[in-house]
Amino acid sequence: MPRRPHRNIPKPPHVFDRDLEWSELTAFASDEDRGPHLAVVSGRRRQGKSFLLKALTSATNGFYFAAVEATRAESLSLLGREIAHFTDAPVPPIPQDWTEALELLFDLSTQRPVTIVIDEFPYLVRGDASLPSRLQRIIGAGFGDDLRRHPRILLCGSAMSFMGGLLSGTSPLYGRARLNLVVHSLGYRDAAKFWNIDDPRLAVLTHAVVGGTPAYRKELVANDVPEGLDDFDDWVCRTVLNPMRPIHSEAEFLLAAEPDVRDRALYHSVLAAVAAGNHTSGGIASAVGRKATDISQPLTVLKRCGLLTVEADAFRGNRSAYRIAEPLITFHHAVVRRNQSLMIEERDLNSAWSESRDTFLSKVVGPHFEHLCREWVSWHAEPDTFGGLPIEVTSGTVADPAARTSHEVDIVVRGAVGQDHGILLSIGEAKWNKVMDVRHLDRLRHILGLLASRGIDTSHARPACYSGVGFTPALQEAAERGEVVLVDLGRLYGGA
Repeated sequence: MPRRPHRNIPKPPHVFDRDLEWSELTAFASDEDRGPHLAVVSGRRRQGKSFLLKALTSATNGFYFAAVEATRAESLSLLGREIAHFTDAPVPPIPQDWTEALELLFDLSTQRPVTIVIDEFPYLVRGDASLPSRLQRIIGAGFGDDLRRHPRILLCGSAMSFMGGLLSGTSPLYGRARLNLVVHSLGYRDAAKFWNIDDPRLAVLTHAVVGGTPAYRKELVANDVPEGLDDFDDWVCRTVLNPMRPIHSEAEFLLAAEPDVRDRALYHSVLAAVAAGNHTSGGIASAVGRKATDISQPLTVLKRCGLLTVEADAFRGNRSAYRIAEPLITFHHAVVRRNQSLMIEERDLNSAWSESRDTFLSKVVGPHFEHLCREWVSWHAEPDTFGGLPIEVTSGTVADPAARTSHEVDIVVRGAVGQDHGILLSIGEAKWNKVMDVRHLDRLRHILGLLASRGIDTSHARPACYSGVGFTPALQEAAERGEVVLVDLGRLYGGA
């Protein structure tokens, strides 16, 4: 059956970017199918979920309720007050349980479809675990003959482990949602625009600290933006290193806010190990002084929370690389945590930063630049760049038995050439602070030879060099001959 049409609801001018998210939310809210509809909106904290949903309820004359950490009785009372405010009722209703409360919410939509947002939904479930089952029961009635009410229910939350399981096969709400929207951080190009940063080098440095989380600029640093490269060091000292600024402790808050995290000391040590450059489970376990089996649960929980990502090695299927998903957490563990006493006791932020700047460049900016290069390939590179459509962009390790060593490959691109998928399109090396020359190209050619000797088809593979400071004339001449793809900061932020 074709989907019923929906109204075109313009995005408010104060909502930056988020065109896709707005399109999905407004399509859900204005769908003309009768009966109740359910959506789940999730994402890590500070990504702008509540901001988006408030704009949606304003644009659709809907109902918005933000739950707080409270007992069931207090939550029901607060909801009753919001319902009274929405309906202009002189006396707030006082629902005795969540079945009665849901009936009141559904009654708001007897005359028309009404957007009903329940923000911080995990708080309510923590107070009454039966809430999802009660919601499933009342939504289930709407799928039958009872189509008198037309609520557009949106459940929102930042506890990623909880929200991720809300629609799983064991959940009462499994199969009920028409929309499951995850609000991610802004892409690195959009983040630069959001911070009003035109210099791509400054954009990379800033993004390596605060990533693409919108609220960090407006709420946690009060719109304090680095004015240029000369101001970057001072900006770091007056914001993320400053214990009096809320962004200073935000990384610890992100972990503390996850209900599945029990032994926070162990979880912080795991994150610190990854921030220090340990990306395999064995390396992480060794760094924290535990067995690999002891950290399997923290790794699983951190992945479920969206704080860690894991990707398979492009050339060694039995090996995976763990990476921190939130740049601020990497910065915290590589820089802030190591100098906590110096910052708090002596207030000597300049000295703390001076001692940590080399670590920042090697452990934070270098790996982050590699990540941005992979993101550029995934989202911005034209298919002609690598002779095919990029589908999978990862990193990998190639053994070199003759030299008794192995080679790390920063950017591995596989994709489609005609009807063939999974073709190796490119291997690349990224250097943040080094002018790249023909030696880097020779290294990539050597690695391609090793791969070919293992029977891997390298006939479509193009070497690629990614640099934050540029390339020698000889390497540029090789690029003009079509021997290598070169990506500098200008291309990273403005080219395809």
